[in-house]
Amino acid sequence: MTKMTGKEPAPLLPEIARGRLLTVEEVAERLNTTTRFPRRLIEERRIAFVRIGRNVRTPEAALEAFIAAGLVEPITINRGRRAA
Repeated sequence: MTKMTGKEPAPLLPEIARGRLLTVEEVAERLNTTTRFPRRLIEERRIAFVRIGRNVRTPEAALEAFIAAGLVEPITINRGRRAA
């Protein structure tokens, strides 16, 4: 039996925050950028991140979602003759 302390239980982590946590350096390496870019994404809150004390980590799933959101599909061009 648990004691009632008046505090609510800590919320569970959202699905996107589970899994491997990447450092800013690892995110930069995967994006093939300098560390300044992921730091800016975090500062502007354009990518999900987790604060662990003074450290900042980005969930791998959040990075994959960020990349997928920026994906632009190619346009197929019909190379046939145009009507006059």
